[in-house]
Amino acid sequence: MSMKDKVAVITGAASGIGKGIAEAFVRAGAKVAVADLNAEAAAAAAKALDATGQRVIGVGMDVTSEAQVDAGMEKIAATLGGIDVLVSNAGVQIVAPLDDFDFAQWKKLLAVHLDGAFLCTRAALRHMYAQKRGGSIIYMGSVHSKEASVLKAPYVTAKHGLIGLAKVVAKEGAAHGVRANVICPGFVRTPLVEKQIPEQAKELGISEAAVIKNVMLKQTVDGEFTTIEDVAQATLFFASFESNALTGQSLVVSHGWFMQ
Repeated sequence: MSMKDKVAVITGAASGIGKGIAEAFVRAGAKVAVADLNAEAAAAAAKALDATGQRVIGVGMDVTSEAQVDAGMEKIAATLGGIDVLVSNAGVQIVAPLDDFDFAQWKKLLAVHLDGAFLCTRAALRHMYAQKRGGSIIYMGSVHSKEASVLKAPYVTAKHGLIGLAKVVAKEGAAHGVRANVICPGFVRTPLVEKQIPEQAKELGISEAAVIKNVMLKQTVDGEFTTIEDVAQATLFFASFESNALTGQSLVVSHGWFMQ
């Protein structure tokens, strides 16, 4: 799956899944923009991947800020030579029962996942359309794009919404050779998931081990976490598939937790 000299923008890429995707794209020959809310972490991650700064750059970007997204995308296109792939990966998680969910927290989570995806998509499409060389937009969904879990009302809502957005982008982008798809991972043991384990244990009144075994991994076929590399390879597959035959789709990577 070669991405030789393609320019990929990956949001939330200073750590976790985003960082793993950035590493996979660099190995496949892509030029990569590591975009992250934490500008220092983005710069450090980029430097670790490419000390020369010629093929990998770090960009501080709050995906909920229209000004930051538009400016960041302009900088990336000017520095690396356009934009061919957007991996909209930035996300947060907040867990609480729906009847006790703070409205400000609800809005914060939806802003990162949905407003961020919209703003990054719009900016990327403007470049892709103008370049006239097609492109690929990939959203980081979740098994929660397909299924619900307790305590995660805004997260489930947002992840379902990304599938709808991808379908619209697939239809609008087709005339320009732009594809849009969604990756739907199961639980990946990232810092985001590590944070959830004690939070859910407290809310559900069970042990952390029980959260892992009986909540997170109960529906998998083998009781295993999905790995960052699993998700990175699925993302690379979507990005390198050059035909409109594969667009508007969602791919579940979850050890069988959800089967379509």
